[in-house]
Amino acid sequence: MRILSSKREIDRFLAGRRLALERAEAVARPILAAVRRGGDRALAAYTRRFDGYRGPLRLDAPLLKAAWEATDVGLRGAMRLAAGNIARFARLQMPREWRRAIAPGIRAGQLVRPLESVGCYVPGGRFPLFSTVLMTVIPARVAGVAGVYVASPRAAGPVCAAAHLARAGAVFAMGGVQAIAALAFGTETVPRVDKIVGPGNIYVTAAKKLLAGEVGIDMVAGPTEVVIVAAGGKPGWLAADLLAQAEHDPQAAAILVTTSRRLAEAVAARIPARWKNCTALLAGSLEQALDLANRIAPEHLSLADPRWAGQVRSAGSVFLGPYSTEAAGDYASGPNHVLPTAGVARLRGGLSVMDFVKIITVQELSRAGLRALAPAITTMARAEGLEQHARSVEIRLRT
Repeated sequence: MRILSSKREIDRFLAGRRLALERAEAVARPILAAVRRGGDRALAAYTRRFDGYRGPLRLDAPLLKAAWEATDVGLRGAMRLAAGNIARFARLQMPREWRRAIAPGIRAGQLVRPLESVGCYVPGGRFPLFSTVLMTVIPARVAGVAGVYVASPRAAGPVCAAAHLARAGAVFAMGGVQAIAALAFGTETVPRVDKIVGPGNIYVTAAKKLLAGEVGIDMVAGPTEVVIVAAGGKPGWLAADLLAQAEHDPQAAAILVTTSRRLAEAVAARIPARWKNCTALLAGSLEQALDLANRIAPEHLSLADPRWAGQVRSAGSVFLGPYSTEAAGDYASGPNHVLPTAGVARLRGGLSVMDFVKIITVQELSRAGLRALAPAITTMARAEGLEQHARSVEIRLRT
């Protein structure tokens, strides 16, 4: 594990965390165009070529139920526990409808309406992340989305079992750019969706970025990452948390930020040399350590002391105290594990039930309420050169 202490070393390291998608976008563009033109035929060809899969693309309820029944009883119990916590957390996050008087004669509020359909992408490369099925499908169901579909390459048994538990409408055995294209455009077999959510490799991310606007997306994200801020603690525990994140992907980043060189060296001694994606950054003070964490804006931020939470400005999800291991958030504690990476946490938090609803504002004015606003409305409208806006108010007050 590298230990970086100079400002120059740390700045160079932080600059290297930027997500570069240009090369992946060049690969994605022709695949998107081919699926747009060719539908199922192109989708099946890419699925055979990249995933080696020749089975049915659409897996419906009977197959999902069979996968659930074939799943180990212990794993089913673990999934149920996780699903219950994820659903409870999503219900607590759910925005509420309201309508109130905000001035005499003026009532305003909001309606909350679910999206019609969403596609949940579930990685299936090095590890089939069936936990991502729970993290994406369950909040969509809590939000009231009618059409919730899962796309996952080769659709391994646990993925289908989780889809049954979470009540997905169907699972599509497809992955990569071609899966994003199929969900965005629709094919003879795959329904077109309003929004695509879920993590994926750099090509999946590039495809989502290219299609943003034509279809809704949750975020543009890169390889997974964790930042641990600690001035002390058990080196073995800290090393275990770094390795837990590092094992996801060679491009993953597992970063310890500490004021203690002794602690950094003790943690480094517990990390085998083959784990090249673990790094320690030495800060001159706790304030500098927390500033570094905010500059990184990490996907996962672990703080040894819960009192430091008030200084967090940017993070996907925060884990407070020594027992709040990031793995708990990956699986079963309730908050979502689909989180922004590569600095995107400067702009938004993690996936939530709010990604699956629309907030529609409502306003109702009485004659007296409109009369009270009329001078401001007409003055502003005419200052902008929009005469008919002003007249639409005045005609109501004259007749």
